[in-house]
Amino acid sequence: MSASVSPLAPKHYPAMPAIEGVRIATAEAGIKYKGRTDVLLLVFDSEAEAAGVFTRSKCPSAPVDFCRRNLAAGKARAVVVNSGNANAFTGKKGRESTAATAAAASAAVGCTSGEIFLASTGVIGEPLDAGKFSHLLGGMAKDAGADRWLDAAKAIMTTDTYPKVATETVLFGGVPVTINGIAKGAGMIAPDMATMLSFVVTDAPIAAPVLQALLNKAVGGSFNCVTVDSDTSTSDTLMLFSTGRAATRGAPAVTELGDKRLADFAKALGRVLHSLALQLVRDGEGARKMVEVHVSGAKSAASAKRIALSVANSPLVKTAVAGEDANWGRVVMAVGKAGEPADRDLLAIWFGDIRVAHQGERDPTYSEADTSAYMKNEDIRIHVDIGLGRGKATVWTCDLTKEYVAINGDYRS
Repeated sequence: MSASVSPLAPKHYPAMPAIEGVRIATAEAGIKYKGRTDVLLLVFDSEAEAAGVFTRSKCPSAPVDFCRRNLAAGKARAVVVNSGNANAFTGKKGRESTAATAAAASAAVGCTSGEIFLASTGVIGEPLDAGKFSHLLGGMAKDAGADRWLDAAKAIMTTDTYPKVATETVLFGGVPVTINGIAKGAGMIAPDMATMLSFVVTDAPIAAPVLQALLNKAVGGSFNCVTVDSDTSTSDTLMLFSTGRAATRGAPAVTELGDKRLADFAKALGRVLHSLALQLVRDGEGARKMVEVHVSGAKSAASAKRIALSVANSPLVKTAVAGEDANWGRVVMAVGKAGEPADRDLLAIWFGDIRVAHQGERDPTYSEADTSAYMKNEDIRIHVDIGLGRGKATVWTCDLTKEYVAINGDYRS
């Protein structure tokens, strides 16, 4: 964990209510970090419905492979997460480590290995010794409590400077249900499905295939719209679980995606994921500023998103923001290199409400003083209108500072 908390950190955390049917335990195993928790166990008291999306990296971690296999059955009794070691690019040793962890977890909660899900985050290429923490799982399962969501978020942190949590309560067939989520990630964040690690639990009684469809859709406007440094992790894992316990309070069981009672739940799930995704960006390694990039007037929504990501991922745009330099020429560059339809002479660019470029040249009313003053804000909005169509997209990123280089230059030392 970094020495100082990001200046963009939340000023307070929401009260995270207990969700019936899931309990939480954390422990210190000393995998990499000393004096802090680095193992998380989520225990479902009975079989939970499970959904997940994972990295599209061609070099996935051993836990990602393990989860993909188990997800086919759509049932979960426990999740084990460790930080400090990603168990990625570890070959046969990695597979042996996941098998040993799953065996210990299944013994601890009384289920099969097929109902266990695993995630690991940290250094790539170092074998993970499951023996460092597998012996703790039995005690953790016994001691797990329902009200430890913030503890859970802290236990999965690596270079994060603060824990990420979000919660929503919404009516589901007239019965209140809760959605709680945690996430971690500060670097190697350009998700190609989700974030590095995120776990979301609800008590709404929703079948696994429906959960999966809801998750697939919600990822598009949340985790897949954020980038810290354009790098997609080997370990990206987002999982959504339902304990179904709200059924005991009269909540209807939903087994079809077309069920109208899902509408408000789907919106609330989207808000939880969106909140977690933006918290990742606000904790980007070394970040001092949050940047929203909005593209309009593109040929299509997909084209708009590719242009927005080209701007958001540009080291030159990001360093200009870090230096509070209103260098809109770098935005022009990023639009031009995106490989998408664009016309130089139709382009317009705004920093906040200030139009800096219009019809292929500097705006005639441009004020360097006003724009430089705007760049001193913590939250920066860059709007680009392509002038060719109706496609639009918004993505979020952070600035690129000297601290990012320092954190990653020292990451393994």
